Amino acid sequence: MHIPDGYLSPQTCAAAFAVSVPVLAVASVRVKRTVRNRHVPVLAVFAAVSFLAMMFNVPIPDGTTAHAVGGCVIAVVLGPWAAVIAIAVALAFQALLFGDGGVLAYGANVLNMAIILPFAALGVYRMIAARSELTSGRRVVAAAIGGYVGINAAALAAAIEFGIQPSLFHDAAGTPLYSPYHLSQTIPAMALAHLTVAGAAEAILTGGVLAYLQRANLPLLRLNHPGVPAAGERVDRPRRLRPAVVAASAVGLMVVLTPLGLLAPGGAFGEDAPEDLDLSSVHLGAVPSGLNKYAGWWHHAIFADYDFTDDAHPWLGYLVSAVVGIAAIGVAVYLVALVARTVAARRDGGSDGTGEADRPAAVSAR
Repeated sequence: MHIPDGYLSPQTCAAAFAVSVPVLAVASVRVKRTVRNRHVPVLAVFAAVSFLAMMFNVPIPDGTTAHAVGGCVIAVVLGPWAAVIAIAVALAFQALLFGDGGVLAYGANVLNMAIILPFAALGVYRMIAARSELTSGRRVVAAAIGGYVGINAAALAAAIEFGIQPSLFHDAAGTPLYSPYHLSQTIPAMALAHLTVAGAAEAILTGGVLAYLQRANLPLLRLNHPGVPAAGERVDRPRRLRPAVVAASAVGLMVVLTPLGLLAPGGAFGEDAPEDLDLSSVHLGAVPSGLNKYAGWWHHAIFADYDFTDDAHPWLGYLVSAVVGIAAIGVAVYLVALVARTVAARRDGGSDGTGEADRPAAVSAR
């Protein structure tokens, strides 16, 4: 779902930036309402998990691959504005450091995965969960369905962005200048990948995390569920492992397992380099001129395609990329959220923006 440079016209990219940039600006202000200083590390961890989830390529029956995003779980736990910030930062580093998704197309990727996905997912989650208790199994199901719908909404948006290019941008002979795929090709291709595999992966990730938090860290889950009752909550229940330990262990395990994504054959639909494009399938004799011009526009990725060994040791490259990625993204999200909180606190005269002083307290492990 990461749209590379060259597949979208400059006009489309500009329109996507015109939508995404104001939303990012609003998100940087609104995120302070949920994410207080002591919860900023939680947002950083979720951003790292989202980045790692997008590194796991899952094979699709048609020979392509797809991946989860993790946007729904962030929206459910910390709110949609936090999800916008976390995923947008992850996408930025993916484009700049790893060449995954275009720099010119960054606005479109943010629109699809950082804006449409979490807001659509959260809307479905709230509709299904309704007024059920915070510890209800209904909320787990609602979160899973929300994740499934959210990622498919993002995929549909990407399919439309791809598919309108040949109709809107072509030469005098009708030859596409950018993406050569029409809507009749893009929508079925993206639907197959996400209705079958990627949607299921997003649902499992979202439902699993929510089910764990219901049992291990209700105070964290309450951040985005004010006033929602939790039946049968036992405040003093002993616990063998603290949520922070479990979170660190889960991230570490995901890092170790990321090379499994290399086992998936093929690549994602619409992400082929110009030289790898199957021209016969789109009835073209040459690569579209605009696609050829802008593809690889950003050529400074240090770990291009999550590798630095020229495919000599791809598993090592994937592991190092995972470690570098979570470190860079975690620090960046932490700094962005912290700056937003600091600016808000100064503007509100030392308040955290919710009417209470931001006291340095740890998130309860209960």
